Amino acid sequence: MSKTKEQLAKALAETGYVADEGLATALLLTEMLNRPLLLEGEAGVGKTEVAKALAKLESADLIRLQCYEGLDRSDAIYEWNYQRQLLAIKAREGSGEDAETVEEAVFSEKYLLERPLLAAIRREKPPVLLIDEVDRADEEFEAFLLEILSDFQISIPELGTVEAISIPRVVLTSNGTRELSDALRRRCLYHYVDYPTPDREARILLARVDGLDAALALQIADLMGKLRKEDLTKVPGVAETIDWAAALLGLGVRNLQEDRELVYDSLVCVLKTREDQARVTREVTDRLLGKVA
Repeated sequence: MSKTKEQLAKALAETGYVADEGLATALLLTEMLNRPLLLEGEAGVGKTEVAKALAKLESADLIRLQCYEGLDRSDAIYEWNYQRQLLAIKAREGSGEDAETVEEAVFSEKYLLERPLLAAIRREKPPVLLIDEVDRADEEFEAFLLEILSDFQISIPELGTVEAISIPRVVLTSNGTRELSDALRRRCLYHYVDYPTPDREARILLARVDGLDAALALQIADLMGKLRKEDLTKVPGVAETIDWAAALLGLGVRNLQEDRELVYDSLVCVLKTREDQARVTREVTDRLLGKVA
């Protein structure tokens, strides 16, 4: 890992992720202090991409746990391969083995199914562990995370405590749909990921969309910034900007002012609800374009 935030930001940019100064500093400190990083912000601002870029930068495996309501230990940490256990028990019938011996045999590593959290601490080379949209999981699930994020170990009643072979780089993301517990927040460093400035969004477009020139990238980023200030039901994120830029390029647009019809027609890339498409009319689009250089 680079030793300064400037070097880190430059290295991330080479992977296609354009980080601001605050994020580069946060990533640097997570390595220095060996602490998880909690990234909070609106959907679509690039939180998940941070973990992907970090894994690419470090040539590490990315292990992703996608959170959802009802997520439990068996989906996130481990579970037993019950079918194989039943077959093993049946195969031992009549062998004369006592119940304790059979139990020890079937509750062994051979029958353990790793889920993302257990897999992340048992890799020889430290992976990047992405716990995505942790706010979608139930509050009870956070309790499962605390042992891992504090001590990087997992308690399995049948086997005992499994300690980490390596310490993963942990990135948690939250869209802020519910308040996270103080206990979870205390174990993490924190950075709020906001929508990028037009200048940074233009640099993101140049890094992610082949063939895009700087002037058009700046126009698209500027228009997107103005569009986000409208009263929209679903504010478009950076991923939508990238799709839109690729679409405009594919349609042959070279200047937004000269191709207003195509600009309006291609808004299907960024406006994802019926209400927003009805709200951003041709007149609104022309008004916003009038403010773009």
